[in-house]
Amino acid sequence: MTPLNQTFHLGPEADYLVIGSGVAGLRAAIELSQHGRVLIITKGSRRQSNSVYAQGGVAVALSEEDDVNLHFTDTIKAGHQLGREDAARALVEEGPMRIQELIAWGTQFDKVDGKFVFAKEGAHSRDRVLRAQGDATGNEMIRVLLEQAKKQGHIQWFDHHFIMDLLVLDGQCCGVRVVNEATGHLQVLPAKAVILTTGGAGQVYARTTNPPNATGDGFAMAYRAGAILEDMEFVQFHPTSLFHQSSPPFLLSETMRGEGGLLRNRKGELFMPKYHPSAELAPRDIVARAIWSEMAASRSRHVYLDVTHLGSAYIKKRFPTIYQTCLRVDIDITEEWIPVSPSAHYFMGGIKANIDGETSLPGLLAAGEAACNGVHGANRLASNSLLEGLVFGVRAAHSAAQWTPTIKGKDRKHGLANLEFGPKRTLEDAEKLRNSLRRLMWDQVGLVRTGDSLTKALAKISAWEPQVQGFLHTRPDLEVKNMMQVARCITEAALWREHSLGAHYRADFPGCKGSAWKIHSQIQCPESERPTPTPQLKIV
Repeated sequence: MTPLNQTFHLGPEADYLVIGSGVAGLRAAIELSQHGRVLIITKGSRRQSNSVYAQGGVAVALSEEDDVNLHFTDTIKAGHQLGREDAARALVEEGPMRIQELIAWGTQFDKVDGKFVFAKEGAHSRDRVLRAQGDATGNEMIRVLLEQAKKQGHIQWFDHHFIMDLLVLDGQCCGVRVVNEATGHLQVLPAKAVILTTGGAGQVYARTTNPPNATGDGFAMAYRAGAILEDMEFVQFHPTSLFHQSSPPFLLSETMRGEGGLLRNRKGELFMPKYHPSAELAPRDIVARAIWSEMAASRSRHVYLDVTHLGSAYIKKRFPTIYQTCLRVDIDITEEWIPVSPSAHYFMGGIKANIDGETSLPGLLAAGEAACNGVHGANRLASNSLLEGLVFGVRAAHSAAQWTPTIKGKDRKHGLANLEFGPKRTLEDAEKLRNSLRRLMWDQVGLVRTGDSLTKALAKISAWEPQVQGFLHTRPDLEVKNMMQVARCITEAALWREHSLGAHYRADFPGCKGSAWKIHSQIQCPESERPTPTPQLKIV
């Protein structure tokens, strides 16, 4: 007996769909609620975004010793001159207004004697990083944004729904198809416009600071819909995540080094001065590779971060979350050096978007880590990510509100109603495939790459890809499918860029000569091949 095709039924109606509930998604939804009905869709719960875990702070030129021009210069310099100046300008010039807005809504940034405290992090020329509760800045910002979103009468929530794919009619993004994670019920959600704020894809790597839900879903669904992905080779590896065999990597904020933390090798030697004049405060890509080199030289799986000299009382007040987390694995950071090693952390690349969030697919917008608007270039300046979410979340919302689809609402609903897809199938062992992919990416497409390692990775991915074809319908299976497509895009782009720049380091092309680096990789699924996972690359 032939299995029946699966039918999707129309779900709740909305004018705008916001996918994701991090800083970018919440700020976009709040802005959009002034223009129509907004539906925020999240897999899992609304508090499981990457933003919640952001410790260090938010960089903004608000202190008396700082100005937006300095912040702009630091941003472009940290991005190795590959960043787009219009995006960086928008970030630093509109950032202060967005932070003042958050403060007015009730965000409690840390103060001393009634004045905001600004910290310094790597590659910043001034103390400009605001923090909350010592090392829980993202959590505090999300708290306030959620409260603000709840006050908006036109915002609805669709928690625990997994986006299977974007829907395109006549070349325009006009909705999504989703599966209820608990019941398996399939629905189509039409809309005038869709904003993707789905975060990054750290889970593609075996070691990552990202939470388990960071599986690159936005990248993959945008790719399958025909949107261009840009600069996917630029994956930032955070230099200092906790290394402990019995627990997953845990982010140790860059502010620990900003406040005076020192990096030591297995012999206890300070090593950063020999790699960069700024030592521990060098850009993240340089610090991460320096740690990698020291680990290789000593055949060790980690180095050490030493903050013991800062004093017990100060450490407990300044880094309460980190202090308590390390204690749970029997490490007292007030008395012991902390074993650390790099972990995949942030994607500079993503869905190609302009500074207004518009992608190459009409009706589809992107903001936050899911988007590549060029603000970060080849390497993100520390603590620019939360500010990016606020600034470009608002900008994407404005664009969505101004977008006028050529497809009328009734035609959109008619075109999407009762869509049918092939019979359901499931992966034989999704967890095994997921773990194998993550190990492959860490070993072959990680912090240090070569043409040989990348070619081997592509061959393995190609061998696995047939397993994720067909109509998968559960969250675990769909996440593996998305991770597989993102892994291929990263690897293809890394193989294509035959020089080293920022977070992308090729051991077989360690230098960067001439003007060859002043280009961006672009990957787009050809219309004739959608939704197959093989990308095409071109130079722009």
